[in-house]
Amino acid sequence: MPYPTTAPATWFVTGASRGLGLELVKQLLHGGDNVVATTRSTERLTAALSPVDTSRLLALPVDLADEESVAAAVAAANDRFGAIDVVVNNAGYGLLAAVEEVTDAAARDLFDVQLFGAWNVLRAVLPGMRSRRSGHIINVSSILGLTTFPGWGAYCAVKFALEGLTGSLAGEVAEFGIRVNLVEPGYLRTDFLRTHSLRLPAQAAEGYDSIREMTANHLAMPGTQLGDPVKAAAAIITIARAGTAPLHQVLGSDSYALATAQVQNLVTDLEAGHALATTTDITEESR
Repeated sequence: MPYPTTAPATWFVTGASRGLGLELVKQLLHGGDNVVATTRSTERLTAALSPVDTSRLLALPVDLADEESVAAAVAAANDRFGAIDVVVNNAGYGLLAAVEEVTDAAARDLFDVQLFGAWNVLRAVLPGMRSRRSGHIINVSSILGLTTFPGWGAYCAVKFALEGLTGSLAGEVAEFGIRVNLVEPGYLRTDFLRTHSLRLPAQAAEGYDSIREMTANHLAMPGTQLGDPVKAAAAIITIARAGTAPLHQVLGSDSYALATAQVQNLVTDLEAGHALATTTDITEESR
C-alpha cells in the first residue's frame, strides 16, 4: 500500500528531541501528519517544538532498550491514531575511541540503544503492519555503516549490524507490502558531535595520538558540517512519500563520495584475493 494520500499518515520517530529527529518531527507536524515521538525527555522535546502546533503529536518517554517500554509506546500510538504507517529508527549517539579503549559496558550500552532498541521497535510494529499488508520502515544508519575510520570502531560496529539487520528485514517483509530503507547520512550540522551526543573513553590508552587529534578535530567541528538537517529530514519524508528510494539511500555529497570509494576498495580487495578464494572449492578430482 502506498503512502497515505487521503488522510494524515502516522509516523513513529525515535530520538526525536534533538538534531535530525527533531527537525523531522517539526516538518511532519507542519505538513499535517500525526507523529508519535519517543525521547528520553518529553519536556525537552515540547520546549524545542514551540511554537509548532502539537495537536497531532504524541510525545512519549521511552527506554528503547526496554522491550516492554517500547511495546507500551506502540500500543499508545495505536490507541491514539489507529495504526502506524511509517517508523523512523533514528535514536543514537556517537562513541569515539580506539577499539581497545571501549569497555564492555560502553559497547553494550551503544548496541542497546542503536541496535536492540531498533529491534524492539521492529518487533512491536511489524505484526500490525503485516496484518494490514502496509507500512514503511526507515532505519537511520550512517556513512559509517558502509565504511570505517580509526577511532569509530564501536560506532561502525553497531551501524554495520543495523545495516545487516535491515537488509535481511527488507527481503522478509516485501511480500507483505512493507517497504524498508536505510538512510546513510554524512556529517550533518547538528549537535551530534557535542558532549551530550558524543561519548569518549572513560580511560584513554597510551599511544593513540592520532585518535586524540582526530577527537579534538571532531569536537571543534560543530557548526562547520556540510550536511543540512532540514534538507535531510525533508529527504526522509520524500523517501516515505515517493516509495521509490533504493534500500541504501546515502545523504550528502560527502557520504556519496565515501561510499563510492568504499565500493571501489572492496572491488580491489576482491580482485586481489580472487586467486586464493577459488582454491578452497571442492574439485572433481578431490571428490
